[in-house]
Amino acid sequence: MENPSSSNSIKTYDVFLSFRGEDTRSSFTGYLYHALSQRGILTFRDDEMLERGEDVFSTLLKAIEESECSLVILSKNYASSIWCLDELVKIVECMKDSRKLIFPIFYHVKPSDVRHQKGSFGEAFRRHEERFRSNLEKVQRWRIALTIIADIAGYHIHRGGDPEWKIIQEVTELIWKRVSDVVETKTSLIKKEKAAKRSNKNVQEIKAVDVERLPGMDSLVNDFHSSLCESLANVRFIGICGISGIGKTTLAEVYYRSISNNFQYKSFLRNVKNVCEKKENINGLVYLQTQLLSDILEEKFTIADVRSGMDMIKSSLYDKKVLIVLDDVDTLDQLKVLAKKATWFGSGSIVIVTTKDESLLARTYEERIIYRVEQLKDREALQLFSWKSFENRNPSRGYGVLSRQMIEYANGVPLTLEVLGSFLWTKDESKWTSTLDRLREYHPRNLRIVDILQICFDELKELEKHIFLDIAYFFNGCQKDYVTKIMEESGFSAESGIIVLNRKSLLRIDENTLWMHELLQEMGREIVRKECQKEPEGRSRLWDVHYCP
Repeated sequence: MENPSSSNSIKTYDVFLSFRGEDTRSSFTGYLYHALSQRGILTFRDDEMLERGEDVFSTLLKAIEESECSLVILSKNYASSIWCLDELVKIVECMKDSRKLIFPIFYHVKPSDVRHQKGSFGEAFRRHEERFRSNLEKVQRWRIALTIIADIAGYHIHRGGDPEWKIIQEVTELIWKRVSDVVETKTSLIKKEKAAKRSNKNVQEIKAVDVERLPGMDSLVNDFHSSLCESLANVRFIGICGISGIGKTTLAEVYYRSISNNFQYKSFLRNVKNVCEKKENINGLVYLQTQLLSDILEEKFTIADVRSGMDMIKSSLYDKKVLIVLDDVDTLDQLKVLAKKATWFGSGSIVIVTTKDESLLARTYEERIIYRVEQLKDREALQLFSWKSFENRNPSRGYGVLSRQMIEYANGVPLTLEVLGSFLWTKDESKWTSTLDRLREYHPRNLRIVDILQICFDELKELEKHIFLDIAYFFNGCQKDYVTKIMEESGFSAESGIIVLNRKSLLRIDENTLWMHELLQEMGREIVRKECQKEPEGRSRLWDVHYCP
């Protein structure tokens, strides 16, 4: 095993499992994998559903390199698999180069048959020599690897020997001890550095929240916290529910930051729906699983597929007190692959889900707390509107009546108040009056949020409209630098336009990432869809799944 004191790197996996699927996947290997996962040992297991190919094999070789040790289950048909033999060559190379441990398990085969390639191993090699007669060096590398592993002390499962359950128990405890020793040593080397980073990060996060400019948020957070205290569950699942634009994400952000210092392990996954939409379902889910583990454990992870990601989350976090926010969840699959059960997390964990669909939580969690966010009261609505339009808690002199008339149409929805207030910032009284005239075209009860957003969009300059629609169609959730570069290469001065959209609350910049609220995004797409309703190919933008780094 690599000397942990000589490297600051943390491996992606604790154990790499090498085995012949048709022999033991549904029996011994399956039980062993379950035991390792239950013990909290992060194990890479090749998925039988993976389509064989060059990319998949590269992933397997990388997993071997990034594992602390390897478990090789030598069964009757192990040597008949070229994949298994190539894996074994790589495992032996890592043992020589990095002094990594190998634990062989001879599953109903004799170690001498493995060492000398006799019995079923001999039959397999006769076929290999026939097939690879022009490349016998490859076959010889396989033979050498088998000879080396057969000389390593391991476990022998055979008729009349110890029962399989006992071997599994012994192997699991042995691996746990070896892995724990390495992790403990490495952790001690970087513990102070990580603690300092977390401390600084938390301070910055808390300072970033100006609760004074979020009227009603103090009482809302207190009310939300009180509802959590009613639950005695070891792991609490909380749903923050309500209509679009009502402030679900904002409440989750403020509460997350207010209690984050109490959690060593935490993650805030923003815009889950949007991420899955942009990265095409399964890829999006794997991306989110990777981000979740990377946030919490502060390590880089490579996840082959959704099922492997679920296994890694369970085995890595089952004993850790975590704080997780899943923002804007809209499908059952998103919950099931990221936070399916209480047993996935340690005692004291909190998982917060923001969603418009309250039924998703009822269908996933037997025990959950539902918190419904209501519209702002008139006083709080006026304060929020005033912050955006006057940068003060109260309207400027002479604008009190106009402001109260404005918030009547916003119906207590924070997004509408923010966009409308930002739109009127620095505008003179005549502009306020003309805006009210447009709002009066609708009855307050029939006025949709998107109607108010449309009024604000119509007043943008052409360049700003162009940038807004491009972001709504292609770049929501993308890095600001990336978007700016793409647009400027097309002849647009994007930097100033993005700043204007951010100031008008039509766009949010968070850690250099551009986020547009789903209502604004849908409005933008609807504007383009109306351009050529009968001939879609004539529209200014055609939308499909678009990758954005």
